[in-house]
Parts: sequence; C-alpha cells; structure tokens
Amino acid sequence: MSSWRADIESIQGIKCKWDIDLTNLSTFRMSSRGDLIEVASETALAALLPKLNAHHVSYRALGWGANQVLAVIERDVLLKLDFPFDSSILDSVHESYSLPASVGLNLLSAHAIKFGLKGWEVLTGIPASLGGAIYMNAGTTHGEIRQLLKAVRVMNKFGEIRTEMIESGHFSYRKNHFVKPGEVIVGATIFHHGIDENIPDKIRHYLDMRKNSQPLATKNCGCVFKNASPTRQAGRLIDLTGLKGLSVGALRVSPKHANFMENSGTANHQDFEQLVKLINQQMRLHWGVTFELEVKAL
Repeated sequence: MSSWRADIESIQGIKCKWDIDLTNLSTFRMSSRGDLIEVASETALAALLPKLNAHHVSYRALGWGANQVLAVIERDVLLKLDFPFDSSILDSVHESYSLPASVGLNLLSAHAIKFGLKGWEVLTGIPASLGGAIYMNAGTTHGEIRQLLKAVRVMNKFGEIRTEMIESGHFSYRKNHFVKPGEVIVGATIFHHGIDENIPDKIRHYLDMRKNSQPLATKNCGCVFKNASPTRQAGRLIDLTGLKGLSVGALRVSPKHANFMENSGTANHQDFEQLVKLINQQMRLHWGVTFELEVKAL
C-alpha cells in the first residue's frame, strides 16, 4: 500500500475503499473504477483534507452521482459524505433549518409537502444531496436552490470552515461562484417563504409531470446540456431537430425527453462523447448554437 493511503487510513471516522467498482455510484451506470472514501463527520473531513493535500492527492465530493459521468478510471479520490442528521428537525416547521450537506433533497421535499413550505417546490424531484444541489445551483422550472439559501458552510483544504452568507452574486445558472478548488460544502442554512396550502398539490403535480415527461426509470444522468437561454432550451431544440431516439452504441437520446440520454446497460464513455458531438453538430447546423454540458464529465 502506498504511504499516503496508509496515512489516510489512520483517520478516525472514514472508511477507505481502494480500486473498487464505482459503476453503481452514479445514476448513469457507466463502467468506472477508482478510490472512494466515506466520511462520517465534519471532524473526520477536517482531518482528511489536509492529508490529501499534503500528499498532493486530487479529490472531489461525489454527492448522489446523479449529474456525473464517472471516468473509466477515476483519477480523483471520490468523497462520500455521510454526516449525522437529526431528522426530528423535520417534525415541525422552523423559520430556518441548519442541515448537513449529505441530507437528501427527497427528505426536504417530503417536509415541504407535509407542511406546505412555500419556495421549497424548487427542490421537487431533484435526485441529489443538499451539498451537491448547492454546488451546481440545481433547480427546476419552479426556480433554483439559491432562492432558499441563507448561508453555506464550506471546508477548505486545510480543514477550516468558513460561512458564506449568500448574496445575489454567489450563483449563476447551474453554477456557484464561491467554492474554491479543494473545498467541500459541509452544510447550509435554508429558509422558506411562509406557508402555502397549495404547495403540496403543486409539488405532487410537478412530480406527476416529471414521471410523464422524463425517463425516470432508466439509467441516465439527468439533463445532459445546459439551456443556451430561456428561449433556446436544449431539450426543445434537440426535439425539434428530430433527434429523439438517436443512438450511438448502447446510448440513445431519450424518446421521452430530448435532453436526457439513456444507457441500455452497456454504454461506454466513447458512446457518450460521440453522441454529445453528434448532437452539437446538429445544433450548430440547424440553430447556430453549441450547448455546454450540464452533467459533469471528465
């Protein structure tokens, strides 16, 4: 075992899994291998990050792996946060909620349905941890998660935590502007905009719409491309160009939603790269636009 791995394994509160099959850690389910470290607390992470940096080991937080295309061989060590969470905070309504980054948005959506929290409909159906959603400013047609953020706690590469009080310039479309290389989101304080008895029906309606319009039961990575603008939406232009069902190898543009790609189970990274290239060639030809990837792909 290399010296840095032996050094890392001495840390309390982490579990190291070296050279493992990572395929099932992303919703896209494309073949991948690499190193995974499960982190059980902020204290453990504060001990881990300085050691990784001292050994010049690159790393990144994985989240739920719903918007990532993992490499065939991952060069980064993947960090899977599993911080303690007292779910009793969701038994009643609070003005604000201080939550760990590893909590799932599905739990927060269920809380919003139960109590009618206005604004939390923006979280509906996003398969992500809170930290992952904040990192990419995840959202739906109802808005973006930035609209609910009061503060975000970030740990730097030295194991030190700072609190970012969120302002308008902290985010843009599907992007944050404050998490620096080597830093990890560890928690956040979120709020709501009051109680609205229509919120439960609004969330349920949106969930039904997603079931009918998106391929939720397939192996996919969510929306592949960012919209070029509100009027030049990736899914709509790909659909209008007649590319639904376009296939490369075992990967195809979803017949249900054109901004999704479906993996039949044997798709590889070359299939993904070629299909992205083909779509953007057609986008330039027909619409004069090239779409930027929303999904994180190395």
